[in-house]
Amino acid sequence: MNPLAKVKDFFGGAGEFIGDVKSEMRKVSYPAREEVVGTTIVVLVASVILAVYLWLADIVIVQLFKALGS
Repeated sequence: MNPLAKVKDFFGGAGEFIGDVKSEMRKVSYPAREEVVGTTIVVLVASVILAVYLWLADIVIVQLFKALGS
């Protein structure tokens, strides 16, 4: 295959790819604003709960090491 044919195949494939992307994007369903806000709140609350749990676990572990080291 000559180099010109390779370039032509590449750009022909790129055009087909863009067409496929446009076709698939038409099928995408986006969540409603209420759903996004609700799931965001769940993630934030879960993150805070996990952070507090890890903070408390760290304090307990540090105190244990201090007690064992003394």
